[in-house]
Amino acid sequence: MAYAALRSIGAYVPEKILTNDELSKLVDTSDEWITKRTGIKERHIAAEGEFTSDLGLKAAQKALERSKIDIADIDLVITATISPDYFCMPSTATVISNKLGIKGATAFDITAACTGFIYSLSVAKAFIESGMKKNVLIIGAEKLSAITDYTDRGTCILFGDGAGAAVICATDNKEEAIIDIHTGADGEYADLLMTPNGGTGSVHDTLDAEAGTCFMQMKGNETFKVAVRTLTKDVKEILEDNNMTSENIKHFIPHQANLRIIKAVGDALKMRKDQVVITVEKYGNTSGASIPMAINDLYEAGNLKKGELMLLDAFGGGLTWGSALVPFSPL
Repeated sequence: MAYAALRSIGAYVPEKILTNDELSKLVDTSDEWITKRTGIKERHIAAEGEFTSDLGLKAAQKALERSKIDIADIDLVITATISPDYFCMPSTATVISNKLGIKGATAFDITAACTGFIYSLSVAKAFIESGMKKNVLIIGAEKLSAITDYTDRGTCILFGDGAGAAVICATDNKEEAIIDIHTGADGEYADLLMTPNGGTGSVHDTLDAEAGTCFMQMKGNETFKVAVRTLTKDVKEILEDNNMTSENIKHFIPHQANLRIIKAVGDALKMRKDQVVITVEKYGNTSGASIPMAINDLYEAGNLKKGELMLLDAFGGGLTWGSALVPFSPL
């Protein structure tokens, strides 16, 4: 039987930084207000001609270089994004594949918002364990600035742009393998976090900027409560299913949505401060890109070693959620 192993990680953020003080000139807010409620100090913003695929491309190139896998051997590319280059088609995964020079590999996008990377990880694992694919490139890439309403202080303070990527490969060594992944969704809560216009199910089914098309909208208080409750339950279940406790985890890497959510979930799971990876203060919420970006920060700081076990968890629009137990297994 083939197992799926996480071989490498990479990330990219645009050069431009938007600080809280700069945001306070656009909307009624302040650095103190934002920091107290979210823990965010700044976020990166893509340049006008810089697309989601460009961000994903640079993250993917770094992950591929570190993987030691020949690019010609990549047989599946998955991109998790809610801010694709094109509405409907072509997929951002095919655009990135072309920019990388990958020909003939299966490529598609996943729309699971902030849980997108974990959903992609679960699909990669399934393809590899079924024997259908051997080397999978997964990318979380977002240009959220393109769908953010900078007159809405409830959302514009939260989101930033960036990308993260990982290479997942087949292995016969169970010690290297991704241990378990949980994913779920409940559309009953879809209205808590959504982009209500721009699709065939909306009032405005064309990309009409004046109608506020594709701007994210969120019910903050309700989202916070559901997120903490759902994430805590899901992570407890994946640990119990694998006969583990928080003490078995070297790195707890949650989706970087909001420092208050991260702390609430970490406390409920009895995670020590040194176990919890936090990057939200410098990147904000980058949706499906946030977990691989956080893993990459850990790696580039020299704090992620071969064999160390990571616990990933995320919650996003849909509503979607997921968690994963993943050892770092570079070649």
